[in-house]
Amino acid sequence: MEKSKVQKQSAEKMGTMEVHPLLLSMAIPLIISMLVQALYNIVDSIFVARISEDALSAVSLVFPIQNAMIAVASGTGVGINALISRRLGQKRREEASQTANVGVFLIVCSYFVFMILGLTCSGAFMRVQTEIPTIVAYGTVYMKIVTVLGFGLFGQLTLERLLQSTGRTIFPMMTQLMGAVLNIIFDPLLIFGIGPFPKLGVAGAAFATVLGQWVAMILAIIFNYKYNHDIRLDVREMRPRGTLIKEIYKISIPSMLMMSIGSVMTFGINKILLGFTSTAIAVFGAYFKIQSVVFMPLFGMNNAMIPIVGYNFGAGRKDRIRKAYKIGCMYGCIFMWIGFAIMQILPAQLLGFFNASENMLEIGIPAFRIISIIFLVAGISVISGAVFQATGKSMYSLIVSFIRQLVVTLPAAYLLSLTGKLNYVWFCLPIADVFGFTVTVILMVRLMRRLDNMMQHI
Repeated sequence: MEKSKVQKQSAEKMGTMEVHPLLLSMAIPLIISMLVQALYNIVDSIFVARISEDALSAVSLVFPIQNAMIAVASGTGVGINALISRRLGQKRREEASQTANVGVFLIVCSYFVFMILGLTCSGAFMRVQTEIPTIVAYGTVYMKIVTVLGFGLFGQLTLERLLQSTGRTIFPMMTQLMGAVLNIIFDPLLIFGIGPFPKLGVAGAAFATVLGQWVAMILAIIFNYKYNHDIRLDVREMRPRGTLIKEIYKISIPSMLMMSIGSVMTFGINKILLGFTSTAIAVFGAYFKIQSVVFMPLFGMNNAMIPIVGYNFGAGRKDRIRKAYKIGCMYGCIFMWIGFAIMQILPAQLLGFFNASENMLEIGIPAFRIISIIFLVAGISVISGAVFQATGKSMYSLIVSFIRQLVVTLPAAYLLSLTGKLNYVWFCLPIADVFGFTVTVILMVRLMRRLDNMMQHI
């Protein structure tokens, strides 16, 4: 009886607790865990940069594939998260458990696709981008390891979403902390061969990454079985169910495509930058690592909002959805404006973490200042995306990303590259984000006006 009461309170706090403290209580653990996640990604690149600039460039060129893996895993998780939260808000607990089990089945299938891709296409992927032998060699090894052994990433992200969907955000923080700490510890040990460990170079960075992901996944499994009583995981139920797969992917596919578009954009910009110098690739890679730290608090707020908005959407509480959105936007803007100030004031110091040469500093300082202009509007754009996803309008997020990253960014980068001035190319990103922000505002106004009608038909 007591256990049932605790379960009920855990899920229903998203519909009863005051919105501001609820959002903070769910967001803070996620922000901490995601900041640590971003930190170990940076540490990874910092150590790789100590090998050589070519090693950093190689890992940067593999980034689109890693981003695609995260897009599929995290995108599927968004669908699972939003659907579970909505079902719990509607008091349909059994369907919430079925959604979780089908989601795990889908993520296992997704992993096998990337495993095959890594085994068969790693070398070709690198050679398409560059003919520099050392970069190709480093990148091929790194890509094979992170894809073939990447099941930990898929499992970790999915199982953490299950915990988030029921409001248990403290556990994802713990899993990511453990994975990050292990990665940070094993990076130098395996890259440089410290003590009894072999000197593996770039391969060591990849092995340290997947080790952290596997440990985090194992912890997430334990936490779900032991503490996540609002949903029930059962291996026998982890099988295809057509209706649920359709519902999950209705939300997930736009989210996956939205994040995958980033991989296409990065791939395209890398090709354009290579027309100037491979050092520009190292700069772009370093920028993305720094950006990940700045954006992680924003993504933590985003991830906390999805189950809150999803639950209250299912429960028909428009007032709580509006309030969560306003508070989320406020915090999102604060996070990003602080990040903008840091990037404007300290670009040289940030580049120094990556063992930047004089040439890398000359290219990187103006690049950091120009690209970070996007931070000024990113807060509202990302928080709006959480509302789109939680209310079943993930297509809106896809439209924004498609316009921003493909329709505007790549053509603008190409046209600006024709000037022969590398600094002009960086402006393609702020230009694209202004377009994306404008479309986001238009779609959010449309969504809020139609919210009552939407909730009557779920």
